[in-house]
Amino acid sequence: MRRERMKTMGSIWPVLLFGLLLGMKHATEPDHVIAVSTIASRTKKLSLSSLAGMFWGIGHTLTLLVVGMAMIAFERQIPEQIASYLEMGVGIMIVILGIASFRSTMRLDHRHQGDIHDLHVKSTLIGIVHGLAGSAGMVLLTMTTVKGTWMALAFILIFGLGTVIGMMLFTTFLGIPFVWMKAKQQVMNQWIVKTVSLISIAYGVYYMYHIAAEI
Repeated sequence: MRRERMKTMGSIWPVLLFGLLLGMKHATEPDHVIAVSTIASRTKKLSLSSLAGMFWGIGHTLTLLVVGMAMIAFERQIPEQIASYLEMGVGIMIVILGIASFRSTMRLDHRHQGDIHDLHVKSTLIGIVHGLAGSAGMVLLTMTTVKGTWMALAFILIFGLGTVIGMMLFTTFLGIPFVWMKAKQQVMNQWIVKTVSLISIAYGVYYMYHIAAEI
């Protein structure tokens, strides 16, 4: 019995490591990176930029956990058409984030007391939307990778941890040039934020067009 248990544990760790690395890779997909960039690029502290990535990962993981485990428990798959509509929602969100970020550069002073709280809330909500859109793929991946409810739970959690780590690393790297910019470089800062915003809008439109063509 003990030997079998040790053998089982030995076979679990490679699967969990696979989930962790896959989660880190998943965090850097273009739609994820562009959406979070509109938030992280507007921060003035490296710690806030890192937190934007962390809260995105938390929101993403919570959604995958709730929806994914529910689908696995009832042995159901999310219908393809519904999954496409959820993906369409991601495209709409990316465009809205780009517009909001661009508009923020038009104000003389867009920093206020609620910025830190708003950063956390917005990052978490972005993660939740991405989690909803990716839940169909997560269910399929989990069901084909592991067996049993507890293994599925562990796999989704470790995958989620990977997304947190991956996005935190990305947003920390993204925040470095913005932290270096001083007050006298505010104009350059705004132009970079505008560029990120326009890229977000353009990619969001492309994303929606691509999904609409498949529906």
